[in-house]
Amino acid sequence: QVQHVESGGGLVQAGDSLRLSCTASGRAFNNDGTGWFRQAPGKQREFVSAINQIGNSAYYAESVKGRFTISRDSAKNTVYLQMNSLEPEDTAVYFCAVKKYIGSWYSESLYHYWGQGTQVTVSS
Repeated sequence: QVQHVESGGGLVQAGDSLRLSCTASGRAFNNDGTGWFRQAPGKQREFVSAINQIGNSAYYAESVKGRFTISRDSAKNTVYLQMNSLEPEDTAVYFCAVKKYIGSWYSESLYHYWGQGTQVTVSS
């Protein structure tokens, strides 16, 4: 079974940067790629970004486009999320998961093998 571990979160000031890492202990074949989602207290989990299996296509939520960059390092079995110009609205637990099924990159139901998440807190 594939397992993911997220890391790199922390407490930062508005305007600061963080780089999140998602490392897989195994590899899931026959999948479209990997995505990042986040969940703020009292709110539903929402799509943040995704990258296809090869790493030549990326997708972003409108709220983070231009500030966040997703990438992957196949040799390290890791997907990264570079987060710049952080805002208090970015405060959430960030999760990564594999997109298993064909369909919208923004649909949470198409992803599985969720990690435990890493906390990102942005103060003003």
